[in-house]
Amino acid sequence: MDRRTLGSQGLEVSSEGLGCMGMSEFYGPRDEAEAIATIHRALDLGVTLLDTADIYGPFTNERLVGRALAGRRDEVALATKFGNQRREDGSWVGVNGRPEYVRAACEASLERLGVETIDLYYQHRVDKTVPIEETVGAMAALVSEGKVRYLGLSEASPATIRRAHAVHPISALQTEYSLWARDPEKEILPTVRELGIGFVAYAPLGRGFLAGRFRSADDLNDEGDFRSHHPRFQDDNLAHNLELLHRLEEIAADKGVTSAQLALAWVLHRGADVVPIPGTKRRRYLEENVAAAALELSGAELERLDQALPPGATAGQRYADMKSIDS
Repeated sequence: MDRRTLGSQGLEVSSEGLGCMGMSEFYGPRDEAEAIATIHRALDLGVTLLDTADIYGPFTNERLVGRALAGRRDEVALATKFGNQRREDGSWVGVNGRPEYVRAACEASLERLGVETIDLYYQHRVDKTVPIEETVGAMAALVSEGKVRYLGLSEASPATIRRAHAVHPISALQTEYSLWARDPEKEILPTVRELGIGFVAYAPLGRGFLAGRFRSADDLNDEGDFRSHHPRFQDDNLAHNLELLHRLEEIAADKGVTSAQLALAWVLHRGADVVPIPGTKRRRYLEENVAAAALELSGAELERLDQALPPGATAGQRYADMKSIDS
């Protein structure tokens, strides 16, 4: 797999990463053996960027990733996040960017992952009650101590990104980005490109929707699948968004690929500074996703996709509650 550079500080990763969240929570039943096999298969196929967070599980996803990496730590750029604070019972505390919490969260993640250094450490959500300079200052101290190599932000606004980058170089900004979530094109992508920050696209398959796996509310009845309450999977929104999916599937059929592969290829064609991290917990979907990295899209195909799924076409908000998104 080709490699791409995130930021200007030297972080090099595979052109496509692997999001590990769904292996432990939010997307229905778990199968730890298959999840670990999926991570191993990803490494075998050349995927080097693994993405997790302390809250996934909560806390269990980091442990799972750590077990999967036993004996293979040197093969990956390991990314995790702090800032969305949860208790052991899964209840939510809130967003926390206080300097003392940054350090405590990092120490806990290092222990769960079983590693000495985190390659890319993100603030998962911006704490609007704490100046970003204080949070990033604490993150920078972790870099100085060798506990973290590179810093990242997630779902941060252009103003916050600029302020953070002035304290310590930010290597990656992670935000939802796909054919059905094109919001970053307005201000986020221009900002990170001006500053030399890489862009990591999470949910590049629209939480599985662009893969064609959900046709009705009945397809989302797995216990623990948060998509059953997601605005874009609800009633009239779902009906509207299925029309968009049909357009994508028509273009994919003409090209002889799956809609998931076409959607991923589109993200990969947004620039050499963009790295999608499709999440999956099964090897068969991983292999389908990885194959998308080899797809070439012509100018005419890209234009057709732009016309079929233009910015703002998707019905429904990205989250039921957008208050945690920095804007």
